Amino acid sequence: MEFKHLTAKTIHFRLVEESDAEFICDLRNNPELNKHISQSTALVNEQAEWIKKYKDRELNLKEFYFIIERNDNNERIGTVRLYDFKDHPKSFCWGSWILNSSKTRYAAIESALLIYKIAFEELEFEQSHFNVRKENMGVHNFHMRLGAKHVSGNDLDNFYIYPASAYYDILNEYEKFLG
Repeated sequence: MEFKHLTAKTIHFRLVEESDAEFICDLRNNPELNKHISQSTALVNEQAEWIKKYKDRELNLKEFYFIIERNDNNERIGTVRLYDFKDHPKSFCWGSWILNSSKTRYAAIESALLIYKIAFEELEFEQSHFNVRKENMGVHNFHMRLGAKHVSGNDLDNFYIYPASAYYDILNEYEKFLG
């Protein structure tokens, strides 16, 4: 699929490739970055195999996994993924959201806004559903500021819904981050 909106003010997205396996393993196995994410393989060949299988899901428009890069030098600084597409209501989950220490100052807000721009404007989803580890209060607060609705939780996670209307409500205030 060709996306129209892959660039924000200081970052851009590109779809993941098998050659990104080592970068992803380094991110996901960095103890400073993996405190609030699910475990993943540290073996580059296993990650490359996972990406190969993912590319079939991408071709079938079932999932999209992006590498986040800086606009100024194309350095890879993170990942983010759209997955778990549902029909009633038309909803998506997003996660695998990791940004390393080379990120730009506004990479977090820019990457979140790009995810919503792609999902709501291009893929025409009605809402997002996602979870955040309970101890990850910074990300909880981030989502609440953007208008997410906390709907439930369990021992490990808080669960949220983010309707497309919330994205459109904040767009004027935050569009400066999209460039």
